[in-house]
Amino acid sequence: MVRAKSRNKNRKIYTVLILGCIIGFWVFENFYTPDTYSTEDNKNPRTTIPDIYLPSSTTGILIEHNHFMLSYNEPFEQAEWVAYILKKEHLTHDDRKRPYFIEDPKIRTKSADWRNYRGSGYDRGHLCPAGDRRFSEQAYNETFYTSNISPQNNDFNSGIWNRLEMQVRQWSKRYGDLFVVTGGVLEDGLMEIGEEDVDVPEYYYKIISRGSAENLKVIAFLIPAKETSESIKKFIVSVDEIEERTQIDFFEQLETKIELDLEKEIATKDWKF
Repeated sequence: MVRAKSRNKNRKIYTVLILGCIIGFWVFENFYTPDTYSTEDNKNPRTTIPDIYLPSSTTGILIEHNHFMLSYNEPFEQAEWVAYILKKEHLTHDDRKRPYFIEDPKIRTKSADWRNYRGSGYDRGHLCPAGDRRFSEQAYNETFYTSNISPQNNDFNSGIWNRLEMQVRQWSKRYGDLFVVTGGVLEDGLMEIGEEDVDVPEYYYKIISRGSAENLKVIAFLIPAKETSESIKKFIVSVDEIEERTQIDFFEQLETKIELDLEKEIATKDWKF
């Protein structure tokens, strides 16, 4: 009789322990954020983006970090756009230790786990490039939130996409402050990777602008997500074309006539290659 009571007591203890583990695992999966790179950096003040430049968000999930902003699209498990200011003084060659990719602590639903990319054959492609943020450890580390990455073919990531990023740096050295907004074209029917079904964009865009709202100079690119020997000039398009593909309004806060004239133009004359 004593042994039977002892066995029943042990079963209850094991049941409670198992339930505790299940509940703990669920809480960990849904609410625990493993780390953050978003501590304040007193040596390097925030890089703020004037509201006049900001695009619309189709999801309403706007996330602001110290040195870039993004609009997260949960069904596609990545940002629909990442926006940042690139200054000439940002272009340093500071040697930074490459940090881990971690989930974005500011996204309530959590950004995609980096493990979705493991064994997929795709790079964890930065949208705001880590190379544009070497001027501080925090600015550099923030680019390793998974909200700032998108699946990219390695040849594309290290090829024409990298060449475009280098061209943007050259423009910043020449012209000064630039506003950059970039992302993959998120649309139905894309291939997906990982347990969280991270979508693989077939096209990527980048819009670069400079100057005041009354005299804004803009150039836009829309590039298939595969390597090519073609010049990046071949992929210059109007902002209108990117808006049609993405359903994002990129200069919605500009005066209407200025916005309409700016977005229909395929501009090259104000940008030296």
